[in-house]
Amino acid sequence: MSESRDGAPRNPACDTDGGRHGEAAAAGEALRKQHLARGRSAVDRAAAMCRYAGIAEDAAQVVPKDPPAKAANAVRLSAQALARLPELPLDPAADARCARNAAAAAAVVAKAAQSHAGPGDLSDVAYRAAIKASMTGGAAAGQAARGRDEALNRTADADEAAAVTAAEAAGWI
Repeated sequence: MSESRDGAPRNPACDTDGGRHGEAAAAGEALRKQHLARGRSAVDRAAAMCRYAGIAEDAAQVVPKDPPAKAANAVRLSAQALARLPELPLDPAADARCARNAAAAAAVVAKAAQSHAGPGDLSDVAYRAAIKASMTGGAAAGQAARGRDEALNRTADADEAAAVTAAEAAGWI
């Protein structure tokens, strides 16, 4: 047992913070899991769309010069960031930015998949769904939300799921 400020013994089980530190850590972990799941979904969707569009993983370049290289590089960088995230301290804003970046990479690849598919309603719907997922992921990660806004996170999750469904319907996944 340690001592309180007045020198009296202090029982850690009776701390006055009500366990808020532990609750905050648990909330941060829950947010990390949510952002990671959304980010991984976007990266998986982007990788599948790359395969559909004939963009090889080795098309990624340090300084991409053409659309396939940009798409492959965006997917590679997003996957690397998401893989490293669990090693870093909890930071819902940074976690949400990683998910947002993965959704943005998927939107880049969706354009390549749309071009590869040619005109068509399913292709257009899938592309618009990818853009919407990217935009709502951006809102969830934005300055006001900083990855913590439950409603924005739920919307971003739903839009990611809709983008997956639309990409599957278009035959991109």
